[in-house]
Amino acid sequence: MYCELLNVYNLDAILNEIFPNNTLTKEESDLLISKLQESRLKKGEFLLKADDAVNHLFYVHIGCLRSYIIGLDGKEHTLQFAVKDWWISDYIALYGKEKINAVSYIECIKDATLYSVSKSDFDALCRDVPKVAHFNTKKMELAFASFQNRILENLTLSAKQRYINFITAYPTIANDVKNYHIASYLGITTESLSRIRKDIATT
Repeated sequence: MYCELLNVYNLDAILNEIFPNNTLTKEESDLLISKLQESRLKKGEFLLKADDAVNHLFYVHIGCLRSYIIGLDGKEHTLQFAVKDWWISDYIALYGKEKINAVSYIECIKDATLYSVSKSDFDALCRDVPKVAHFNTKKMELAFASFQNRILENLTLSAKQRYINFITAYPTIANDVKNYHIASYLGITTESLSRIRKDIATT
């Protein structure tokens, strides 16, 4: 993974993207920039692997990443896809009650540019810059609602409807990921996914 400090020419654009419609002061903007670091991943590279130490949150500027775990049966179970404007990390390790290392893998499945901030720095930013704290609260609310909605869908919806909801939520992902990535996210086999796609195509 290639990392570098933010280039001065990217500052305004990146801040406006991460914090849209922001009203940050020059001092607040400079403080935020000082804590961000750019990193680049090629397809197939890993941002994190199980048992790695986890200290950062990652914002996706370009590309696509996939978070997954490996079950006792050796099968992969996709937890999350992260595309432009999404944040990703191993949240169990980062926010869990007990300090543990990563339980998941985060793989780059389309060349990506990320901006990261350490959890300790982000905690300090939330304390010292109320606008960042408000931004974080809203993002966490949306993330919590999204994860809960996914649990409800898995409990109540058919595999076909879950797939329809998936391609609605991630309209550009289907061309970037392998069939088994989507199947593992939906909790079905690749064969079932193929049947669902054929059924949709003929209706």
